[in-house]
Amino acid sequence: MSQTATAAAVAANPAEVLYSVANHVATITLNCPERMNTISHTMLGDITELMLKADNDPAVRVIVLTGTGRAFCAGLDLTSATKGEGGVANASSNPSNLDLKATPPTVMFNLEKPLIAALNGSAAGYGLDMALIADIRLMARGAKLSAAFVKRGILPESGGTWLLPKLLGWSKAAELIFTGRTLDADEALRLGLVSEIVEPADLPARARALAEEIAGNAPLAVQASKRMMRMGLNETFNDHVHHVFLQLLPLLRSGDAREGMLAFLEKRPADFKGK
Repeated sequence: MSQTATAAAVAANPAEVLYSVANHVATITLNCPERMNTISHTMLGDITELMLKADNDPAVRVIVLTGTGRAFCAGLDLTSATKGEGGVANASSNPSNLDLKATPPTVMFNLEKPLIAALNGSAAGYGLDMALIADIRLMARGAKLSAAFVKRGILPESGGTWLLPKLLGWSKAAELIFTGRTLDADEALRLGLVSEIVEPADLPARARALAEEIAGNAPLAVQASKRMMRMGLNETFNDHVHHVFLQLLPLLRSGDAREGMLAFLEKRPADFKGK
């Protein structure tokens, strides 16, 4: 195939998931606006691969997940799911077909690096679960969060039944899940499901500014803080304090800790190296 033909083929079939890195921030973009970024079987693997790539890249300190078009993610691609073409639907007849440890929500939950969901549009179903797993959620004004699982005859299959009670409390989570209700941005902010509402045109810049602010801090300390927050979900206070102390000891011996303290004394911005 000629270079011209190859370029034409790429242009006709753009990647379903885009990846870029700049200023220590990896941006993963769902790129199927014509179908509202619904997740195909191929995308399941792509998202997992790119999340792990960013998490294992020393140059990356923060990950941003967003979408193109008018939706963040409208869930699984029901066109292929109803035909049983791979993915979660195909596992219903043979659960061994699905490696739950390698699905995007499981991988995203276990990321060492901070994950920001920049919700450019509505998040529904599987897309809602992916958004909820992020450490921080920014939401474009006009976007919605839809927990319509029971309206489709299923349940929140990718973490929602674990995440929503912890984020909202049992009663409010039960109300949202059992009714399959859709929330607008203002209600999502009021409930604490998102940190901030942003005008749609300003969302990419706001997400990047927040990501770069986090990336400017000591990456080992940020990652240790996230690790401890995650462990704290399932342990007692006394156990947690002990584990935090064990995390603190190697940090105190790091070059970043020395740089942070020296920068404070010298009244200058710190230059952290992640070492």
